[in-house]
Amino acid sequence: MSTASFKSKLAYSSGNLSVNLIAQAFASYIVFYYVDVLGVRPGLISVAMVIHGIVNAVLNPFFGHLSDRTSSRWGRRIPYMMFGMVPLAALFTAIWFPIGTGSALFWYFLTIVLLYDVLFVMVVLNYSALFPEMFTTIKDRAVVSSWRQMFGIVGMIIGVALPPLVYGNLGWGPMGAIFAGIALLFFIIMVSSSKEKMVVRREEIGFLQSLKFTFSNKAFVLFVIGSFFVQFTFAVLPAAIPFFTKYVLQAAEDSNTFLLGAIFIAAIPCVYVWGRLVQKWGPRRTVIYAVSIYAAAMIPFLFVANVTAAVAAAAVIGIGLAGLLVLLDVLLSEIIDEDEQRTNVRREGMYFGMNGFIVKWGVSLQAVVLGVILEATGYVKDAVQTEAAEWGIRSMLSVIPFLALIIALIFFYLYPIRSSNHPGAGTELKS
Repeated sequence: MSTASFKSKLAYSSGNLSVNLIAQAFASYIVFYYVDVLGVRPGLISVAMVIHGIVNAVLNPFFGHLSDRTSSRWGRRIPYMMFGMVPLAALFTAIWFPIGTGSALFWYFLTIVLLYDVLFVMVVLNYSALFPEMFTTIKDRAVVSSWRQMFGIVGMIIGVALPPLVYGNLGWGPMGAIFAGIALLFFIIMVSSSKEKMVVRREEIGFLQSLKFTFSNKAFVLFVIGSFFVQFTFAVLPAAIPFFTKYVLQAAEDSNTFLLGAIFIAAIPCVYVWGRLVQKWGPRRTVIYAVSIYAAAMIPFLFVANVTAAVAAAAVIGIGLAGLLVLLDVLLSEIIDEDEQRTNVRREGMYFGMNGFIVKWGVSLQAVVLGVILEATGYVKDAVQTEAAEWGIRSMLSVIPFLALIIALIFFYLYPIRSSNHPGAGTELKS
């Protein structure tokens, strides 16, 4: 039986708008801003972004384990969000108000980004870890996950589509401040309506023992490998679309917006549908259908020849993508429930932290794969591409993600939690 009101479900879900807004704005525009606008050497920014990726990944299990061991009158997760959200908003703002020139500007960028990483992981990891504790039935998790992804997609659209309009009229600094203010507002709404179950026993075991327990969980290992390949495709698609529209479709730059918009617009109503389906079929069966649809949607990019056909194919991607956005946290939540039966401890932080650590490398793999394909097929910047190069670009939106999703499908098929009636999924957690 649900103990969470609709108001608290909606308020908690709204925090995902903040997460995706600042994450997408940072990922989409920060390199362009510091390299093309401010003139920092691309090599230096590349070094900084590699360091950023490593630090961000390592911080996930660290903060996960730390919050699992935390004990306070506010709970284990809420204190980190409560005291971290204002500094996080301030640091996000500071990134867009650079100080210095030349090498000094690089060191400013690196310092602020690393501090931003600490606060971002601290807030966002604890926000994610609170999900399975606040919402303990499959119905609540499906509903809240659907709402979270709706808010998340809105945040993604704001973070990707609005920056050119805002910085074009107001400048980069004011854009950063406005986005930080919006993110902080929704973080405050989320935290003020969040409530932890104070009866949950905190983790007492050490970090290495916690890692051992985590990776001895067969369900988690199978899930996180499948999730890694899914997240890899999430990184490949937006990176490959600009090459596809420019060199394969030979279309205007705004076609990128049409393709990404088709994915997002199709995904918004579908998150509700997938939320209903997971209640009916259970997480494992539903994720298999979602991955299958998502994989099949890649096939048309082998042969589509105009923007209209590409937009239609992108919309089908949105249908499968929506299911995976809803289901990944639901699957991880039931793994945490099952783990509690083995260890008698709730370890949401470590599970979300290790999941975050592993899937972060999907972005690095995406960069390697795209670089290798472009080099191997003879891609030339701003030129008419050879047939081999064109095929290589097509493969980045079709063959490569399709194969990755087939691998993911195998691991999700082997995922051992087969019933939605396992402990914790359909009933409230027991203290």
